[in-house]
Amino acid sequence: MARMTAGRATVEGTRRYTERFRARLAGGHFRELDGGVALSTLDAILRSLELGINVIDTAVNYRHQRSERAIRTALATAIAKGVVRRDEVVVATKGGFIPFDGAGPRDPRAHFAATYVDTGIIKPGDVASGAHCMTPRYLRDQIDRSRANLGLETLDVYYLHNPETQLDEVERGEFLIRMRAAFEALEEAVSAGSIARYGTATWTGFRADPDAPDYLSLAELVAMARDVGGNDHHFNVIQLPYNLGMTEAFTRANQRVDGGLVPVLQAARQLGVSVMASASVHQGQLTRNLPPLIAELIPGLVSDAQRALQFVRSTPGVGTALVGMRSPAHVEENAKVGAVPPMAWEQFQRLFSAVGG
Repeated sequence: MARMTAGRATVEGTRRYTERFRARLAGGHFRELDGGVALSTLDAILRSLELGINVIDTAVNYRHQRSERAIRTALATAIAKGVVRRDEVVVATKGGFIPFDGAGPRDPRAHFAATYVDTGIIKPGDVASGAHCMTPRYLRDQIDRSRANLGLETLDVYYLHNPETQLDEVERGEFLIRMRAAFEALEEAVSAGSIARYGTATWTGFRADPDAPDYLSLAELVAMARDVGGNDHHFNVIQLPYNLGMTEAFTRANQRVDGGLVPVLQAARQLGVSVMASASVHQGQLTRNLPPLIAELIPGLVSDAQRALQFVRSTPGVGTALVGMRSPAHVEENAKVGAVPPMAWEQFQRLFSAVGG
């Protein structure tokens, strides 16, 4: 195995990073993950690190593992150039969906058999919906693959990727058994130093109604983590989509906490779980043609992409607004949001009312 970069994001390191950008970026740009690890509110790689954005989010199945490998090159370059130190950057990745390697193989079945079945990593019955697995054996393999791809000894955040996928064909009782086994494996990975914390990156699970087949209860998962790892468990962060067009995380009271139903952002606050919002610009749909009223209610910004990000990062309970940025121009544009403070609560309420919240 190639040499990997030691270390992980730390309170001291991320605070050191924030101090370098204090004069350039507004208060509220950097938030805190558990233990006080400071996070920026955007996501990108090299140019982003130069501009005060220190969160990198990916998954082993993105671009057939090529995304993680590209991040390895960019992060290693940034460290070598002195742009950042390892302990200043939060690197998150995900596992669950079975990835190809570099490109789609000519014979997917043969590739799957040779890579996972013949090696004993996956056994019959482990896979749900033809593409998803979260057994302890599989997660151990995927964590090591991601560590090698990213060139990092320790992954700062490791997510179970869309675990609600399993509910397409697995009964809820069996699903909870599988989740518990996955949490046990992830706590073991923390103890081994392979990951620093874990969570769930979902699409529908935390936004669905309680009676929906793919619904996930955050309180139930936190209780499971506490049962597995004690009061110092490491189930500390979740990821779910939230944007101007998908506001359920803030508006839909679907999570039962302390006897009442509340939206998942409020539930996360009550349960001590950090939230990263994905799809902040809704796969680019919110980067243009927003109603003129939104520009009036979100002053100080010049593009719809910036306004969409400002909405997400100003929402109470959101710690980090994730956005994919393919070009330096997008990075430059979106990073400018950091120079503007998040909206005050009163201003946010006016905006939310205006957009139909």
